[in-house]
Amino acid sequence: MSPHTTQLQQQSSSTFPARPAGRPYTVLIAALGGEGGGVLAEWLVEVALRCGYYAQSTSIPGVAQRTGATTYYVEIHPEPLAVLGGRRPILSLAPAPGGVDLFIASELLEAVRYVANGLVSPDRSLVIASTSRTLTTAERMQMGDGRMDEAALVETLHRHSQRCIAFDIAAATRAAGTAPSAVMFGAIAASGLLPFAREEWERVVRESGRGVEASLRGFARAWDVVRAGGEPEAVAPPAVAAAPTGAIDGFPAEVQDMLVPGLARVQDYQDAAYGRLYLERVRQVLEAERRSDPAALNGYALTRETARFLALWMAFDDIVRVARLKCSASRFSRVRSEVKAGEGDLLRIVDLFKPGIPEIAGLLPASLERRLVRWEARRRAAGKPPFGFSLHLSTTSVSGFLALRFLAGLRGLRRRGVRFGREQAMIEHWLTQIRNAAAQDWRCALEIALCGRLVKGYGSTNDRGRENLAHILDHLAAVAMPPEAKAEAVRKAREAALADEGGQALDRVLIGNGAPPRPVKAQPVVWLTRKAGSAAGR
Repeated sequence: MSPHTTQLQQQSSSTFPARPAGRPYTVLIAALGGEGGGVLAEWLVEVALRCGYYAQSTSIPGVAQRTGATTYYVEIHPEPLAVLGGRRPILSLAPAPGGVDLFIASELLEAVRYVANGLVSPDRSLVIASTSRTLTTAERMQMGDGRMDEAALVETLHRHSQRCIAFDIAAATRAAGTAPSAVMFGAIAASGLLPFAREEWERVVRESGRGVEASLRGFARAWDVVRAGGEPEAVAPPAVAAAPTGAIDGFPAEVQDMLVPGLARVQDYQDAAYGRLYLERVRQVLEAERRSDPAALNGYALTRETARFLALWMAFDDIVRVARLKCSASRFSRVRSEVKAGEGDLLRIVDLFKPGIPEIAGLLPASLERRLVRWEARRRAAGKPPFGFSLHLSTTSVSGFLALRFLAGLRGLRRRGVRFGREQAMIEHWLTQIRNAAAQDWRCALEIALCGRLVKGYGSTNDRGRENLAHILDHLAAVAMPPEAKAEAVRKAREAALADEGGQALDRVLIGNGAPPRPVKAQPVVWLTRKAGSAAGR
């Protein structure tokens, strides 16, 4: 904790609104790394200085970008120095639980975290929070949708604060082309907590010399939003979009928002013929749904969800796709934007690759793939770690870029590779089960279609998802039970597989519905010789 105490250079006869004598105004700021939280704290102290008040700020660094925001705490004495007769207030270095007048956070879950820590009080604190999210590591680790419920988070803020204003700080920042600190500064100014005129706040920004015009745009946006009471509707789920430009003939409007980008993704992944295969597969599911739900009472949800997960599955990750994405022009533009590189700045990108046997063997014909897999199996049985090698490739160098372009150009080999054939066979099996289920019960077909969520990621995560899906299709879907019960069983199995990486929850659901559990996988047992006289042997 590093205190930064400042003394006022100007005097003012104005005072803050009535409050307990001598109680300072307290502002707590929570900002993620790179969002300008330090600049915001400096600006806040500076505006107090200009108006003749004594102020102090401290900061506590966060552990990392999403394991804890850096907090900035500012206290401002409620009386100007002119009436203190030469006395100097003693201000606190850290906020006290329930003693914060205004708390502002640039990320929604960070705001709730400080509420949980007891720093926000329902009878005192004004909370200004962004509705935008930067997912935590724990949320990203989930096999399914591990995101927190945004509406519930906002409701928590309202319940535990005297007043809460929620709006999308990240969106306002992008629209103004500035940093979050400028938007948050405008939000604090507009809150009415501090009686400084708007001109004083803006003057601090102008004299900072840091992207002044963009900062003032962000300031103005936040001022208008906060004065209007925020944008609580920003967390409402988006409505289904209308048919986008380039709608595909022969398909209803309800599925176009998934079908059009899905087709573009598949064609970009391979070629036009692969795109035609995608449309034919979706069309077969559409025909099955029309027979199952001729009145379209369910809004073609079965076809829509199938189109979504089919596009993702058909464009599965392999070394060719990774290389193509790494050397794309859009990727270079995005990186330059993220690191805020200027026109004259030199940017160097170094990518780390660690290909193993699955990535290499996936592009080989079946005969070569089997030899390579057997060789790796012998190595693993001997207790050796999985084969792989690390590559640090300078993507922005000529040699590094050409190497990526060479890998990306191997797209034509995919169809001859063993993995491509296996993925297509598994996709057809999944689609067949969807169509067969639709002939019996629409909801059961939808639950099977949603099982496409199990196939995601790469490496062991992808293998585990496909194995779980295959077991559900081959065993649980084959159990004789009423259609409604089967639909519910498939839903529970899918959710269990997404919630438990180890698979114990999935096994319980399978057994409970009359299906066998997943087979136990053989694991090599490695015996190590203990050296005589070693610490372990004593």
